[in-house]
Amino acid sequence: MNTDNINDITLEDVTSYAMKNADAIIVADGRADTYRALARRGLFAKLLDADGSYLDLIEKLWYHFNNSSDTVIEDYRVFIPTAGKFVGKYSRRINISFEGVTHVVQMTVYPVVSQEVYILLLDELDGSQYIDETLTTKKVSTIQNTYLFSMYVDLIKDTTNSISITELSDDVQNQQLKYSEWRKMIVNMIGPDDQAIFLERTDPEYLKKNLAVGRTSSYDCLMMNLEGRYIWVKLIFRRAETSNPDDFRFVFMVQDIHESAEELMTALKTYEDLALKDPLTGIYNHRQLETEMDNTIEDIRVNGGSAAMMILDIDYFKRVNDVYGHAAGDKALIHFAEVITDFISSRKAVAGRWGGEEFIVVLDNADSEEAISTANALRQRIEEEPFGKIGHITCSIGVTVITADDNVTTAFERMDKAVYEAKSAGRNCIKTVFR
Repeated sequence: MNTDNINDITLEDVTSYAMKNADAIIVADGRADTYRALARRGLFAKLLDADGSYLDLIEKLWYHFNNSSDTVIEDYRVFIPTAGKFVGKYSRRINISFEGVTHVVQMTVYPVVSQEVYILLLDELDGSQYIDETLTTKKVSTIQNTYLFSMYVDLIKDTTNSISITELSDDVQNQQLKYSEWRKMIVNMIGPDDQAIFLERTDPEYLKKNLAVGRTSSYDCLMMNLEGRYIWVKLIFRRAETSNPDDFRFVFMVQDIHESAEELMTALKTYEDLALKDPLTGIYNHRQLETEMDNTIEDIRVNGGSAAMMILDIDYFKRVNDVYGHAAGDKALIHFAEVITDFISSRKAVAGRWGGEEFIVVLDNADSEEAISTANALRQRIEEEPFGKIGHITCSIGVTVITADDNVTTAFERMDKAVYEAKSAGRNCIKTVFR
């Protein structure tokens, strides 16, 4: 324009000025998945092709990680087509990373007809103007960085809006997506074991029935993030407080709790080990062995089949403590447990320390012949194993087969009788009591 007098400026002058100064002017057809660049300057002369796929254009412009050119995994790209639909004029600021530099771009979209044809105007902004804004955004993000996703849901209209995906942008995303469609698409990103509860808790009828106005419901599950890694998240639904009790509008949020969940599970595993495992040897303790024995008996009672149990008593273990000391005795018990654990690793079996120098092995799917063979092989393995300065030790083994009429007491009494007979017979041998 050749004048500073606004009274002399015409619509044609403005149009001509915009054509000459806009960094990119693009026409796109969402139906045919095509676009054509009418103008490309500066950044966009290198970033964009003269024409191409409209969906690829969306992905390149704003469906990538915030301040990065890295794209999301294939599973989440299913949402790109809905992000490229516009029902009215739309404007937002986007960050585009190109050749290691982040560019701040203002994008404005004008739908020209009702058949998904659009004009996109793109202008790179002077980044120095937005330093304060960027710093403020970072502070807010630091406070809210655990919230990965949020949206507003209207169950009556079956709509979603105000969708925010923090890994893509600090701004609200454009998504022309029904809630019913979103549920069907996002369930594929939920961990397989959690998909059923996700479908139950996000079902419109469940939400209407179980969430009163102003109430919140949440639960934890595994969900695939945009990088393709399953992380622990908290899914949160809150029913909005409206003046109409027949409104069913909800705020839905996904919170990243992976780090705290991992810490909690580590702590729970520690307490579980304290409750279930022998503190010295690290294998099952007396209490958990009783549970395993009881479970095996109940399984035979319900499903049939067979199982066996054996008790191993280290021969002359008091002599080990008296000669080599209790520290050496403890090391021998630890090593003894390791030998048993290694021996049964390829078998369907569990092992534990019953107390003192007595250990028990429960063998699933084992009849009397297999039980005797396994016990003999284990006795020989222990006899051949070196135990440091102690040298070699042996054990006496009592074996029994479990029946549907058994309980833990009757099965143990037969094992105990059998091991007593083994020790009376000179030790380092096995004996059986089946009835």
